[in-house]
Amino acid sequence: MNDDPIVAEVRKARHEHAAKFNYDIAAIFEDTRRQEKESGRQYVSYPPRRIEPLAEGKAPAKVSKRSPKRKRKAKQAKK
Repeated sequence: MNDDPIVAEVRKARHEHAAKFNYDIAAIFEDTRRQEKESGRQYVSYPPRRIEPLAEGKAPAKVSKRSPKRKRKAKQAKK
């Protein structure tokens, strides 16, 4: 498997950043929040989506892998 230099660079930066906080995820998260506040940018946070449990014996809904745009094109091609 070939090593991608961009992936290696990202992993190195992530490792160095985590090492600054002794790999403490709470400290890393706190630093990220601090950087967000200091940046002056507006960040969006969405509420979590709730998933309804399946009824007894009911199969999950089939999820289409095609994007809506590809679905339209496929539908138009059939006409």
